[in-house]
Amino acid sequence: MRRSLAVFLAVTGVIVIFFIHSVYTLLTLLVEDGSADAIHSAEIPAPNSPLIDNMPLYIPKIIHQTYINESVPEIWREAQRTCIDIHEDYEYKMWTDAKSRELIATEYPWFLNTFDNYSQPIQRADAIRYFVLAHFGGVYIDLDDGCNRRLDPLLSYPAWVRRTAPTGISNDAMGSIPQHPFFLTVIESLREYDKNWRLPYITVMYSTGPLFLSVIWKKYMSSGSNIGDGVGGGRVRILMMDEYNRYPWSFFSHHKGSSWHGKDARLIFWMGSHWMMLTVMGFLLAGVVGFGLWWVWGRMLLLGQRRTKRRDGGGVWERAMAWGWRGGKGGYELTERHPV
Repeated sequence: MRRSLAVFLAVTGVIVIFFIHSVYTLLTLLVEDGSADAIHSAEIPAPNSPLIDNMPLYIPKIIHQTYINESVPEIWREAQRTCIDIHEDYEYKMWTDAKSRELIATEYPWFLNTFDNYSQPIQRADAIRYFVLAHFGGVYIDLDDGCNRRLDPLLSYPAWVRRTAPTGISNDAMGSIPQHPFFLTVIESLREYDKNWRLPYITVMYSTGPLFLSVIWKKYMSSGSNIGDGVGGGRVRILMMDEYNRYPWSFFSHHKGSSWHGKDARLIFWMGSHWMMLTVMGFLLAGVVGFGLWWVWGRMLLLGQRRTKRRDGGGVWERAMAWGWRGGKGGYELTERHPV
């Protein structure tokens, strides 16, 4: 029994280790707050401060946005106008579906097949933002993000992304110099993560969306590449929530968006708001499954032992039963034979 218990625990341990290894990066994201690379409030001059003029500008003055075509819905036009109006000296690029595909076909033909075969249009909208930042540099802004102030201070960081809740980073506002190693890593990873997870929301999030970007960011840091400031460095700075859109001096203002979310997103959001309960239920389920496996294992061993005993001792019993009681003083006599 001790040996069987050891075998069972060893097999269970291997399964658990394999599972943890598979989701290790996701687990580490739960405790990653990005504080080591945060852009602190003290680093950012107030709007219209003369100190801004003394800051180096690494990122090109380009604003990138994406939509199906040039006709942006009315719900987002105000947010779009705020970014254009206060950045009159910036180049503005609207990446329509046609322009996005043309860029991929011309500059990145190795990715065109993946780009064309994405099942959800939002996946192409996600992917193109990484490519334009890696190719041209500049600042990408979602259409549902308005600009609350000029972005000049953020041009002093060769690459930045923003922190999101409950964990990881988002892809709705990002900035980069051309050919920054982080965004090169991102575009090179897109094909590897192009998998269908059945639920559209999960598929989008983990193939091109914020979860994908967060996983690549975490792996990028683990590889030791997230070091070195300035144009030649690889560090990615993090715009925290306060600097993103919580205050009058924050850079962005949020407008209604998330037009691509389907019905399955409601389930995901519900799970996110009840994660503690689901975690406890997960541990309970794992305990029940473990106990069930242990019970099945024990029954299999018990049946195996019974069969072994029958093979070893059953032959003698069968030979004894094959001899009938003849009665009297003659004792036993062979009453029947079985073929051997």
